[in-house]
Amino acid sequence: MCGFPGPTDTVTPRHSRGQERVITGNRQTSWAFADAYVAEDDALRWARDRAREAGLRSVSPGTGAALRLLAASVDAKAVAEIGTGCGVSGIHLLHGMRPDGVLTTVDPEPEHQQFARQAFRASGFASNRARFIPGRALDVLPRLADAGYDLVFCDGDRLEVMDYLAESLRLLRPGGLVVFEGAFANGRTVDSGPQPTEVLRLRELLRAVRESQELVPSLLPVGDGLLCAVKR
Repeated sequence: MCGFPGPTDTVTPRHSRGQERVITGNRQTSWAFADAYVAEDDALRWARDRAREAGLRSVSPGTGAALRLLAASVDAKAVAEIGTGCGVSGIHLLHGMRPDGVLTTVDPEPEHQQFARQAFRASGFASNRARFIPGRALDVLPRLADAGYDLVFCDGDRLEVMDYLAESLRLLRPGGLVVFEGAFANGRTVDSGPQPTEVLRLRELLRAVRESQELVPSLLPVGDGLLCAVKR
């Protein structure tokens, strides 16, 4: 089974430089088209602006569209989100969920959650469609119900991703989805050079999900990489 590059590994291109440049250019055009394929409304743009002002990274439009699709694919009624931010990912998840679905979203910054509340309201979602819990994810998640969720979306501290995976497996019903944003780490996950601890944690996560007998995995090349897996 293939592994991820280690500190001393080198990556050899499969094509000549000229061919690689053409392929890369085509892919970049296709990815840009795919990322903008699902239009975002004023509420989403407002939430993105608030996140930018707060120095937060939001999921890309393409990632948001994928989240919407994934939530709809499991007919999600209960979704747990680690990392509320200013509500961009939450809006996409809510759009994909059932009309009576509830999003439980966790974030250590209550101020950010207030922006998300406003964004959800501007998107037309009733206040009972979202449950906001301020606090550190690993303090909050153990209080949530076993097998009570259809989808868990993880966009929190990358140093804690293995703990998020363990909690997600407990929280998900059979057939539920766990999704991690940022699996590429801006290309550092597959970079052969020395990497910070957070990237090493992501590599550990990618291996664990791929090799788990409990999960059916896929790595989607949208945004900064969307690692998805269905719980058997």
